[in-house]
Amino acid sequence: MLKEFTEIQQTEQAIRGPQFNRDHGSLYDRGSADSYYGRIAEPHYWTEGTGRGEKVTDLNQYEIAEYMAGYEHNERFGHKKNYD
Repeated sequence: MLKEFTEIQQTEQAIRGPQFNRDHGSLYDRGSADSYYGRIAEPHYWTEGTGRGEKVTDLNQYEIAEYMAGYEHNERFGHKKNYD
């Protein structure tokens, strides 16, 4: 039974793709926020929450992928701030 459950989980993961933390301040959230506000993609996060503490830009490939997933998702679905 455990083997079957593991195979189901692997299949679901393959279908859904990577799952990211989407909490406020996460790398995914920072990417989607940069896209929303019309900023260029610049993978980063803040050590003490958005705009607080140190801005961290030295990220590994997985962290960059998480940021870019948020950025690209927002770009794809076109949710942008209206400055009018």
